Amino acid sequence: MSALSLALIIFGVCYLFIVTERVHKTIAAMFGAALMISLGVVSQEEAFYSHEFGVDHNVVFLLIGMMVIVNIVRETGLFEVMAIWAAQRADAKPFRLLMLLAILTAVLSAMLDNVTTVLLMAPVTLAITKRLELNPVTFLVTEAMASNIGGAATLVGDPPNIMIASKAELSYLDFLVVMGPIVVAIMVVFLTALWLILGRTMTVAPHLRQAVLALNSREAVPDEAFLRRCLVLLAVVNVGFCLHSLVHLEPATIALLGASLFMLIGHARLKPEDAEDLTYLAEVEWKTIFFFVGLFILVGGLVKVGVIRYLADQLVAVTSGNLTGSTMAVLWGSAMLSAAVDNIPYVAAMNPLIVDLARSLHPEITDYTTLVHQPDIIPLWWALALGACLGGNGTIIGASANVVIVDIARKSGYRISFWQFFKYGFPVMVGSVALSTIYLWLTFLR
Repeated sequence: MSALSLALIIFGVCYLFIVTERVHKTIAAMFGAALMISLGVVSQEEAFYSHEFGVDHNVVFLLIGMMVIVNIVRETGLFEVMAIWAAQRADAKPFRLLMLLAILTAVLSAMLDNVTTVLLMAPVTLAITKRLELNPVTFLVTEAMASNIGGAATLVGDPPNIMIASKAELSYLDFLVVMGPIVVAIMVVFLTALWLILGRTMTVAPHLRQAVLALNSREAVPDEAFLRRCLVLLAVVNVGFCLHSLVHLEPATIALLGASLFMLIGHARLKPEDAEDLTYLAEVEWKTIFFFVGLFILVGGLVKVGVIRYLADQLVAVTSGNLTGSTMAVLWGSAMLSAAVDNIPYVAAMNPLIVDLARSLHPEITDYTTLVHQPDIIPLWWALALGACLGGNGTIIGASANVVIVDIARKSGYRISFWQFFKYGFPVMVGSVALSTIYLWLTFLR
């Protein structure tokens, strides 16, 4: 049997198990990854060391570092303080609270990245919904989708944007100017749709509402000095994320360095008899981490045998020579494929394809920057960025933020199934990509 057939069968069976939830998604992904290596679809070296076909260690260690930080910050009471602030600003009215948390999530995702943001926002959401006796699932799913929308706005908001910016030589300002307006428009439509669907159905008992409005946030902080130290360190980590390209450190390195410093100040508070207590490491969502490890190897196998590249080629080939058709094919094809597989390897396959297309259309241009900035190439980069980022809302495994949110919910006793997420996420994806279609046509294609 050929490597292509093996890769397709292994991925298809694993994806079926993940969708039907007959087997835990982590077990399915890890078993599929092991088969990919054992049957020679990818070698062990490629699976663990190849940037193109293997595990994306930047994503994995960014997740681990941020999970450790969040576990330690949780002890300060910061999340309870933020939850009380949000509830009181929203007058403890459920839908206002949902809107406020969604906007805050989108803004933070643009400033940081969507995975870091949901790791910070999910505990806040769980804390306040518990006080108001509300089911947090609607809040968490909304935040996952808002994080993917907001993350599309800037170069640092979503990993695919960083990859596209590097290949297309686009700046932070380029992303903000082009992607910012459409992201704002999508958020407005998204929140309006939420109002039409949920605005009149979300209620809370009056006595719970009054109790939350009467809360004093200072009472949620057991150690103000520890909170201040953590806030300073958290600010330093966030500044590091914003400046990572200037200091020549990957976000994963900054997250691990920050996690180490957090562990030092957290460990210093322990009594001598508790010196071996490293609860914040034990509470890392290891099932999520290993799911990503397996998923990267599974998709890496598809990339190696050429499945992703073939699909990307077909997206462009069917409309070759027609700028509008090519742009729309890249936008919608990227959205659909990014909903089905992780968008990072997909963008890795699409980037060189767009460069090859530029060379075939403009063989007379030798300067790389001029080549990739041609008027008939630039729309393809933005279509790829919008499709890859917004397509993540399509399914539960379409974006890292979705997986993290679902596992945090599960840990707190709330189950979000593949189809439950799909029921809300896929229409949001289709609507946001439809708005992007209009935006790209008005901006670049008229």
